[in-house]
Amino acid sequence: MKIRVLLAAAVLLAAAGCSRTSSPAAPAGPTAPKAPVVAVESFLADITRQVAGDRMEVRSLVPLGMDPHGYEPTPQDVAAVAGARLIVVNGGGLESFLAKLIETAGKDRPLVEASHGLASRTAREGEVLEGGAVATAPSTEPDPHFWLDPVMVIRYVQNIRDALSRIDPAGEPTYGVNADAYIRKLHDLDAWIASEVATVPEGRRELVTNHETFGYFADRYGFRIIGTVIPSVSSDAAPTARQLARLIDTLKKAGAPAVFLDMGANPQLGQQVAREAGIPVVTQLFTHSLTDASGPAPTYLDMMRYDVSAIVSALSGGGS
Repeated sequence: MKIRVLLAAAVLLAAAGCSRTSSPAAPAGPTAPKAPVVAVESFLADITRQVAGDRMEVRSLVPLGMDPHGYEPTPQDVAAVAGARLIVVNGGGLESFLAKLIETAGKDRPLVEASHGLASRTAREGEVLEGGAVATAPSTEPDPHFWLDPVMVIRYVQNIRDALSRIDPAGEPTYGVNADAYIRKLHDLDAWIASEVATVPEGRRELVTNHETFGYFADRYGFRIIGTVIPSVSSDAAPTARQLARLIDTLKKAGAPAVFLDMGANPQLGQQVAREAGIPVVTQLFTHSLTDASGPAPTYLDMMRYDVSAIVSALSGGGS
């Protein structure tokens, strides 16, 4: 397995294109003082904690409920990055703000790109591309939303395990055991999602979302993406009136079951599209952020279960 733990400034300047469980027990070994690890997104921080266990303190950079696509770093973020022993990023073009942040922090820090080694998907025929066109050939716009396919998250876990082992060799046995245990949970999650999706009639496995988020999820579980309110992989973009009119017409002709909106997204456009197309809207899907401990998605595994349950219920006619 090729490990990618590089100096943060160099990597990001090159790549700037876009059940509630505790960590499993690990073999006894030398105790290392807890060291700060900064993961950019909250779901990424949770995955990192599952691998790090008690050996590292892990914090997320982007606050809960905020979309990383358009995030503006704060002075506190600069201090956190400057003091980090390791920075964990999603990669794939998601964190466009981070290169400047690291440069401002003024220190080179080891960095791991969790998605390293995963190939960006291409839009399938019929999907809406950036600009509102319908795909008739593969899209070249990179899609960073790998984490919505739990099998792809296995690569995240492996890359994080290797990065932690690099900066803390004494903890390598712990990271290996923790990673293996979490990978088993990801396989269990994948099997559960497949069984839930199987209850949705094949003709209703159609997704209309706020922006191009669910591509990898759709590819794995047999959904068809028939439209997005924002025709881009970034929620920071904005649709034109013509694009919205085209989308509404597409949804009417396709008989789309519902419009699904991310938590943190402005719901007004999505609600307008759903209203004019005469279909229900499902709000508050957790795709880019977890919730706090009292919410429905305090961990990555919980987030995926919550979203899948909401999608399956809406497509099966069980509510909105």
